[in-house]
Amino acid sequence: VRITVYSAPPIDAGPNVSICLGSSTILSPSGGVSYVWTPGTGLSCTACTSPIATPVTTTLYTVTGTDASGCHNTDTVRVTVKPLPVIDAGPHVRICFGASTILSPSGGVSYTWLPGTGLSCTTCTNPIASPATTTIYTVTGTDAGGCQNTDTVSITVNPLPTISAGFPTGFCIGSSTTLSP
Repeated sequence: VRITVYSAPPIDAGPNVSICLGSSTILSPSGGVSYVWTPGTGLSCTACTSPIATPVTTTLYTVTGTDASGCHNTDTVRVTVKPLPVIDAGPHVRICFGASTILSPSGGVSYTWLPGTGLSCTTCTNPIASPATTTIYTVTGTDAGGCQNTDTVSITVNPLPTISAGFPTGFCIGSSTTLSP
């Protein structure tokens, strides 16, 4: 009787990866012909080669790979979930028509603003806002780890008051008149 002993396949679950909360990554194992993943939490499938992982907390996934001979082995991959930054677009502001204000966000290292209407720039930290009408700006802030979050700020544009200096009037030198605005 001939007995053939096969060695366990060199299963590799792939490199550890970091994602931002709410993002996903594709797990890419090698060394087998079929795979089973545990735990199933946050995975698009547990018996497929490359599941999409969308965990809400850092998770250590174990893959059991089977080769063509029916031998199996396991490996693990850690998916680290980074929290989203707390982005603050700054306080809501009231300006008069024709005036401007400087926007002052916090919580990120870079920012993108939308809409661009009335802004001096859309990819700077502190754009000057000069909208012609009341506008809600959305800022997307990115932290040092590459994670993004958003916040909004409202710029209310108050109309200028209607001012009248009164009616034209004439008077003689040495006399006076009352102005009625």
